[in-house]
Amino acid sequence: MKVAIFSGSVYGTAEEVARHVQGLLKAAGFETFYDPRASLSDVQAFAPEAFLAVTSTTGMGELPDNLQPLYYAIRDHLPAWSGLPGGVIALGDSSYGDTFCGGGELVRELYAELGIREVQDMLRLDSSESVTPETDAEPWVARFIAALKA
Repeated sequence: MKVAIFSGSVYGTAEEVARHVQGLLKAAGFETFYDPRASLSDVQAFAPEAFLAVTSTTGMGELPDNLQPLYYAIRDHLPAWSGLPGGVIALGDSSYGDTFCGGGELVRELYAELGIREVQDMLRLDSSESVTPETDAEPWVARFIAALKA
């Protein structure tokens, strides 16, 4: 199965998590595409069969700048990805209250518009509690892999 990985990062942590997850997916036998600055045409050329978004949150619950061009291109073109599986790993700081993991929520809304089915609940990684988000994501990623193989 071909998994496209998207990431939105302000300080690089979400990119580190995405690279780590890419390694776990490859080790599980998946073909992956990951480019933190990918365009919609790059993603479509890969012909993904599943999606994973790893994003932090910035501002008032918004996506980081590097993910916005891809996000808006997908929203504008609505590719035929309905029915494909997906997952979201969101990074945030719970001290921000209502906007905690807001970037991940925006991706989930986009998935819903596209008909991408989340195979498990979004993982919320709280920077005020975690100093090792890559390893903290591993149990969730293991379940994500199992769900994709099911």
